[in-house]
Amino acid sequence: MPFGLSLLAQEESKAVWGIFTAGQAGAFVAVAIFAILVYVMITRARAGQSIREIHKIPGLDAISEAVGRATEMGRPVHYTMGLPSITDPQTIAAFPVLGYVAKLCAQYETRLINTVPDVVIYAINEEIIRQAYLEAGRPDAFNPDDVRFITDWQFAYVAGVLEILAAEKPAAQILFAGPFYAEAMIFIEAGALAGAIQVGGTASTAQLPFFVAGCDYALIGEEIYAASAYLSKEPIITGTVVGEDYFKFLIFAAIIVGTLIATFATSNPLATFMTS
Repeated sequence: MPFGLSLLAQEESKAVWGIFTAGQAGAFVAVAIFAILVYVMITRARAGQSIREIHKIPGLDAISEAVGRATEMGRPVHYTMGLPSITDPQTIAAFPVLGYVAKLCAQYETRLINTVPDVVIYAINEEIIRQAYLEAGRPDAFNPDDVRFITDWQFAYVAGVLEILAAEKPAAQILFAGPFYAEAMIFIEAGALAGAIQVGGTASTAQLPFFVAGCDYALIGEEIYAASAYLSKEPIITGTVVGEDYFKFLIFAAIIVGTLIATFATSNPLATFMTS
């Protein structure tokens, strides 16, 4: 290796502050600030101290209205997660919402049909719904046949769901939270033909226009990740979401400050630090 390139390689591999690999110090500090913010917010929430409230999410408030409408009409509620995967954050975010919907259905004595294209999700959903009925004091009302594994083939699953929507004619359809793909618009159209009030939510940017256009209420992007905190008010979840929000504010501020420094100053110490 030429002498100049050798010196450059040694400089790049030199540890920052004697601890961090070059390029990792700024990321470590950012993660540390994030962890501190989340810890502080969780601690305040557990202690009953005031923290920033999660903003009103009309789509989640509409779930109770949708279940109530189904109860009045004597028709079921249909819940689908699209094509979920246990490793997808959207799927994990959907579990608390499913439990909330199931508990409402148990309290209102309304039938809940959950269609699933994945055997792992099927087992999890069945236990979530069973537990929700137990917490509502109506374990005998839980019908495991209404948690339905259809198939893991995308459009075969779509065909199965369409047959259920046509036969059962649910008065409410909850599409939350995905991920959703080409089946999203098909489900929404079929729900509209069945006369269902529809609440949808996803972080799949390609499907968001269909949710906004076709559903009565839509949760957009990261609103689905705040759903469990909004519904449960549980201190750990709420504190985590609020801590994440404050960290986002810091990121935005750092971007603005860094942009101004890069525009008007000869050197940018913020950029230098974050890449050190």
